[in-house]
Amino acid sequence: MNILFMGTPDFSVPILRRLLEEGYPVTAVVTQPDRPKGRKKELTPPPVKVEAEKWKLPVLQPEKLKNEASLNEVLAEKPDLIITAAFGQILPGKLLEAPSIAAVNVHASLLPEYRGGAPIHQAVIDGREKTGVTIMDMVAKLDAGDIIRQREVDIDWEDTVGDVHDKLSVLGADLLINTLPGVIDGTAERTPQNEADVTFASNIKRGQERIDWKQSGRSIYNQVRGMNPWPVAYTEKDEKPIKVWRAEWIEASASAEAGTITAIEESYVDVAAGDGTLVRLWEIQPAGKKRMNTAEFLRGSHGWAKGESFDE
Repeated sequence: MNILFMGTPDFSVPILRRLLEEGYPVTAVVTQPDRPKGRKKELTPPPVKVEAEKWKLPVLQPEKLKNEASLNEVLAEKPDLIITAAFGQILPGKLLEAPSIAAVNVHASLLPEYRGGAPIHQAVIDGREKTGVTIMDMVAKLDAGDIIRQREVDIDWEDTVGDVHDKLSVLGADLLINTLPGVIDGTAERTPQNEADVTFASNIKRGQERIDWKQSGRSIYNQVRGMNPWPVAYTEKDEKPIKVWRAEWIEASASAEAGTITAIEESYVDVAAGDGTLVRLWEIQPAGKKRMNTAEFLRGSHGWAKGESFDE
C-alpha cells in the first residue's frame, strides 16, 4: 500500500509524524514550495518538508496542482490512499480519483461548521466554547465530503488560536490513527454533511486584523486571542500601528467614547469599547519595537495620556 501525505504548516507535522511512528507506509509527501520569510526574506521550507526530510521521505513541492506537469508528477506516486491535512491547495478531480482506497482529509473543525482555510481562527474569534476535528472524504467541493469521524475539544476562555491549534493538531493525529483501519478495510461509515448547517471560515484578511473599538469589549478580546500568535490584531495611534498580543475583557462600565484610553496604570492600559465595557491591554508591540509587556512600554517615553484615543 502506498500512502501519499499532503500537508504544509505546523498543524500537519504531528499528523505525519504519528503516521510514520505507527508504521503506516507513507511513500511520499506533497507540500507547498519554500517561501521567503522574516525581515530578510530568507527562503524557508514548510514545516512538513522539514519533518519529511528527517524521515528521508521523497518530497514534492508543486506550485500549482492545476499544472498538468505537476499533477502528473504527483500521480506518478500511484497512491492507494491520500491523506491531507492543511495542504493549502484544492486537489483536482483527477487526483481525488487516483487512490484505490480513499482520499481523506483531517479538518480542524466540526464540519459542516467552518469550511475553509481558517477554521481555528474563526472559532476563537467567534467566542466558541467548543470546536474539534473531522476526518472526512475529499471531494472537489471545498470541505464538503462525507464525515467519517469527529471528535470535539473545549476552547478555554483564555485560549489563543495558538493554544487551540496545538490541541487540534494532536487530536487530529490521534483521531486519524483510530479511524484509518476502518477506512483501509472499507468498514468505516460515512455521514453526509447537512448543507443547511454549513458555515465558512475563509483565510484571514488584513482588514480583519485591525481592531474596531466600536465593537463590544468581548468581541475585541476574542479578536485579540483569535489572532495570537498569528497574524496578530492591531490598532493605531497617531497613524502608527500597535500590535496587541494579549488583552483582557473588563465588564466594568466605561462612559468614554469607543477607543478612548480611560486609565494608564503601572502595568496596563484600559481602553473603552463600543458597548461601554473595557479592554485591558497587557502585552503590545509598538511599530518598529519588540513584543513587550505593557508595563515595559509604560516605563519608557510612551507619550500616551488618559483621555486620548486610538485612531479609527
